[in-house]
Amino acid sequence: MTPPKVSDIGPVAEASEAPPAIFARVQTMKNRPDYLRTAQGRRQGTGSFLLQGRARGDDTALVRIGFTASKKIGNAVARNRAKRRMRALAREVLPDLARPGWDYVLVAKPEATISRNYKDMLADFASALASVHKVRT
Repeated sequence: MTPPKVSDIGPVAEASEAPPAIFARVQTMKNRPDYLRTAQGRRQGTGSFLLQGRARGDDTALVRIGFTASKKIGNAVARNRAKRRMRALAREVLPDLARPGWDYVLVAKPEATISRNYKDMLADFASALASVHKVRT
């Protein structure tokens, strides 16, 4: 088999020419104490999931996100599907609406997280973030 020929379409973009990432400081939480601290913060339930949020109080630009799907959701296949859907939501919504220095946890709801329309889930996540960020007096 012969290698494909190089075309003369134009210069190949270098890595340094790529536009900078808008929001590259999102990290996934991995430790139980982080989840427990976030659970003590603000909560907002939606039709799709429960959002927990907490300002960490440090001055970093880092946003941390965690995902939880208990056995109430179903077997391993159903739990993984619920977490995949929530991760897709986070990738789409967090760059625009997340606040630096905050931790968020998305908790799956039985039946709803897997079966709800994705556009409705996007709207739920945006409204839940706005509610969690709202200043309470």
